[in-house]
Order: sequence, then C-alpha cells, then structure tokens
Amino acid sequence: MSQNTIPAYTDEDIRVLKGLTAVRVRPGMYIGSTGSRGLHHLIWEIIDNCKDEVLAGFCDTIKVTLNANGSITVEDNGRGIPVGLNKDEGIPTPTVVFTVLHAGGKFGGGEGYKKSGGLHGVGASVVNALSEWLEVEIYRDGHTYKQRFEYIPGPDGDVNSAQVGYPVTSLENVGETRKRGTRVTFKPDSRVFADTTVMYNVLRERLRDNAFLLKGVTIVLEDNRPGTKVEETFHFEEGIKAFIQYLNDGKNTLHDIVYFEGEKDGIDVELAFQFNDNSSENLLSYVNTIPTIDEGTHVSGFRNAFTKVLNDYARRNTMLKKNDKNLSGNDYREGLMAVLSIRMDDPQFESQTKDKLGSEEARSAVEGYISERMSYYLEENPDFARLLIERAIEARRIKEEIRKAAEALRNPNKKGKKKGKRSISDKYTPPSKKDPENNELFIVEGDSAGGSAINGRNRNFQAVLSLRGKPINVEKKKIYEIIGPNGNEEINTIVEVIGTGIGDEFNANNCTFNKIIIMTDADYDGAHIQILLLTLFYRYFPELIKRGKVFIAQPPLYKVYRQLKKGQDIVYAWTEEEKDAAQKEFGKSAEIQRYKGLGEMNAEQLWDTTMNPQTRKLIQVDLEEAAEAERIVTILMGDKVPPRRDWIETNVKFVMEEE
Repeated sequence: MSQNTIPAYTDEDIRVLKGLTAVRVRPGMYIGSTGSRGLHHLIWEIIDNCKDEVLAGFCDTIKVTLNANGSITVEDNGRGIPVGLNKDEGIPTPTVVFTVLHAGGKFGGGEGYKKSGGLHGVGASVVNALSEWLEVEIYRDGHTYKQRFEYIPGPDGDVNSAQVGYPVTSLENVGETRKRGTRVTFKPDSRVFADTTVMYNVLRERLRDNAFLLKGVTIVLEDNRPGTKVEETFHFEEGIKAFIQYLNDGKNTLHDIVYFEGEKDGIDVELAFQFNDNSSENLLSYVNTIPTIDEGTHVSGFRNAFTKVLNDYARRNTMLKKNDKNLSGNDYREGLMAVLSIRMDDPQFESQTKDKLGSEEARSAVEGYISERMSYYLEENPDFARLLIERAIEARRIKEEIRKAAEALRNPNKKGKKKGKRSISDKYTPPSKKDPENNELFIVEGDSAGGSAINGRNRNFQAVLSLRGKPINVEKKKIYEIIGPNGNEEINTIVEVIGTGIGDEFNANNCTFNKIIIMTDADYDGAHIQILLLTLFYRYFPELIKRGKVFIAQPPLYKVYRQLKKGQDIVYAWTEEEKDAAQKEFGKSAEIQRYKGLGEMNAEQLWDTTMNPQTRKLIQVDLEEAAEAERIVTILMGDKVPPRRDWIETNVKFVMEEE
C-alpha cells in the first residue's frame, strides 16, 4: 500500500463519549444484548435496587406494573432515595443516581448498602440511558419528590450529539405523603430495542423466584396492557425450602428437604436440597438474590465441601475400602435438586449482567460452612448418608461399564477389521470445512426434510443430521439407557457429532459447532421432537445452552404467491398477520400454500426461508429462567400424568385446521 492510499488517522478520530452516551453507543457492554434478554435486564436492574432495600432490612413489599403505554413501573416501600444535594456533584442525589455512571450507595463509606446485588452502580443510570423517558417518584420524610428524564436526539438522529437521559425537570417537591419508598417508571426506547414487548411469563417467573429467595417479602405483579388484566402476588414464609418443594413437584423424591442457614466469615449462607430419582443434577445459585446462571466461586465451594464430606464419611464407615478411589462429585450429585443463596458485602461479578461470581472469599466461606453443617448432619442421619453414598457407588459402577463398552465400540478388535473410531451415522452429512467457530449443525426429522436440507445448505459450514425417528425421552431414563451400546442410536449419534462427550466426559470446549439448530416440522409431531431434543440438551448439555449455541429454526407457515408470465411472485409468512398482509397485497390473484412439513419445501425454498443466515429466523434457547425450565421439563416429560394434564389444559390451545 502506497503512502497516498493509507487512510487518514488523526486527532479528530479520537472521540470522548461523555455522560451516558457510552451506554447508548454500546448497550451490549452494560445489559448483554439489545434483544429480549437485554430488554428484561433493564427491569432486573431496577428491581435489584428494591431488593437491596429488602436486604438492608427496610422493605417488605415490591410491586411491578406493566402499563398500557408500554412503560414499566417498579415500586418499593423502602427508605426512598435521599433527596439532598450530592456533595461530590453539587446536584440532587436522585439526579446523580439516574445520570452518572458508577454512582450509588453500594461503594462503602456510609450506611447505604452492605449486602447488595448492584455492584457497579450503573443500573439506574443505564436504564435511564436506554429509555425513551424515565420518571422517578420518591416518598421520603413525609413528602413526594418527582423528576423526569428523556432522551433528546441529536441532529439527524446522531447519538453522539444527543442528550441521553437528560433531566428535563428539576427534582420537585410535589406534595405531602404518608408513603415511603421509591417508584420508577420508564419506557424502553424502540431505537435501541427491536422489540420492546415485555414477556409477562419471563417477568412472572423471575419475581416468583425472588419471592422464594426473600423469605416473607410480598412481591406483586400487575399487567395493565391492552387486552390483559392480570395481578399476581408472591409470598413464601418458608423461602427456599418452599422453592425446592416447588422445583421437585412431579418428581419422585428420596428424602425430606435438607436445609442449612448460617454465617461464615461475614457471608450469610442458605442452602436447601433434596434428591430425586433422576440422574441429572440441578443446582440454582444466587448472590444477594441475583441469579448466577454461570455459577462461580460460591458454587465451587459448595461442591468441594459436599464431595469431601461424603467421601470422608464413607471411609470412616468403611463404605469405601482402603484401596478404593474416592467417589467423584458427579457421582454424588446425580439427582440433586439444590438452591444455594448467599449474601455478602461487595460481591465481585465477572460482568455487569452478574451471571458469574468471582469473589474468592465466597469459595472459602461456603466451603467451610457446608463442611461443618454437612458433617454434623450425616452423623445425625446415618440412613440419609448411606442412601447418598450407595447411590454414588452404583453411579460410578454404571459409568465404568458404559466407559468400557464405549471403548470396545470405538476400538473393535475383530478379524478383518482395523482398530479405530467407528464411522458416524450415514444420516450425518458434515460440512466441508472444520471450523468450530463458524460451523452449524441442523438436526432435522426424516429423510425428506433431510434431503432438502442437505441439498439446500451451504456445504462449507453447514452440517445436517437426519433423525431416523423420535429420540427417547431422557427425562424418564438413566444415563446408561441413553448412551453406549445399549443406549439410543439417535442420541449416541448426536453425542458423537457434536464432539463434547456426555456425563463425566463432557467438555463444552470440544464442541464442533458454533450453532446447533433444531429444525422440525410446524406440527404436533415436530413440536414433540423439538421438546425431546430440548430436554436432552437441558439435562445433559446445559453448558452449550449457556454459551448460546442451541437454537430452534423457525420455518415459515405459509407460502403466498401469484403466477406471473415467467415464474411466481412469492412472499413467505411466519404468522397469520404476515399471510393476511401478503394476500391483501396480491389481491384476487393470491394463492396460499400451508407448509405442514419441511419436506414440502424444495432445497432452494428451505435455504431461502430457514437456513440462510441472512434471511432465516432463529430462536436462541437460554437458561435465564432456569427454575421454570426445570419445572416445565418435569411436567411435560416426567412420569406423573395429572401435572402434565393440568399444564396442558391451562397453557395449550388446540385449533382444528380446515382442510
């Protein structure tokens, strides 16, 4: 490149983003995404502030309202934000809270918050920055104070010159009141979020979980949007013990709920657990009521203590002989349903979205506390101890049999055959390039859909696995019935294709695909296969879901077209509304085809609508609401019929299609 063609790079290219502009320019840095998860994260940030008042001992009621105009209101009966002048900024404290990053009562040096969910002090200001407008009402010292903030666009919509979260009014004393607390109302900005529709069920499940964690606190959710009028109240006097009972509802439990609550090295530790007859582990963890879906040091401390205490007990009581190896944590935790909730000063999360705890002191405190309480509990309850240890010994025995059988399968030593890895199913068509960072796997049902997908795909980075039939329901099976020589062929093939291993051998870093896309017909059979596969990934590959690798394809429901002299004019429709709009556009010449299966599309159509990264619609599967996912999987896929029937009658609407 000659000197004349080098792009200019001067002092003018260096920009300083002042105030809240940085949030507006790079929202993903603060809320994770500008999709549905990021939208709901705005609500969590304001609710977290309410919960901090609960943890400080000044609040027992939180109310969340979805308003008719698309705004959200969050109110608590805590102390209310202080309304005097901030000594550092020289402006009212509420103005500082909602317009200055890293400002709040969570940094020490006063009597604000000791145990808080909001570490970074950016929650309220980020919500303001990403809202069309925000209003705060404060009820304190017998008076009501109010202030409004707005986003004022710059010339031609330029974000850099916009006034972000601008206080359009001063903090005003608007009258007397007997109330106390803070009420925040904000409207997420459609210029930031493609869809500003808050999902009621997502909000409902998070608030219900919070009520379990905040023993004795009342949380109210109200939906006043057009066409809906719903109000629910959550209140649980037994806290996380009630949470475990809720999560294990529909499962065959093996003993009474075990509950520990206490303090170690300044950290409050609360644990409830109960084993069921499943082979999978399910542990929900929280720090200052914030769900840590990527776990962290507190979970490591719990697992270390749990395994060590049980192994020590097993050796003292000769259930493990001198030459026996220690049992693994995975052996002990098969069928575990647990909720671990800690409260600590100044928790260090690994991101603003607070998904993983990094505080090392939490590891030692939880490990020390659980070791003490668990050791005592085992001595006092020898039948319980024997139950857990015998289950773990049996789990290890079965896994060893599976390992040996799988090894024999991978390395057959038969006459006329060389040792080596067996070939993957002939129903699998790999991509031409080995690129785990970009490759995609489509799991499809049947030969017809598989043929269209294979011919329509981009062979450079897209693979296709055609299922021979429905996978088994892993919720009703032990792991030795799922994989290995006596397992299910479909699931064996999936495990081999994605490359992660399963059970103790699982390693998410070995996944050979960036996206795993479940692509089924838009009918009842397709939905059933989809649920079976999601259950498999939820139970045995949750880390792939957490890493954002699992998706559901959304094939169109309709092809709306009109005949031309040469070819057709085509519009694909994913909803009834899109179909009606296309039909109206084409007028009397419109013809409609209802796709009842992927096999009805030729390769070109399947690529255009469902496989092309530029035009397709995918739903990313996540575990943000892990508790509700656990409950629904149990209801839909478990052994007990009445809960499944009740859920279907409440949530599923059957529609008879006209032929």
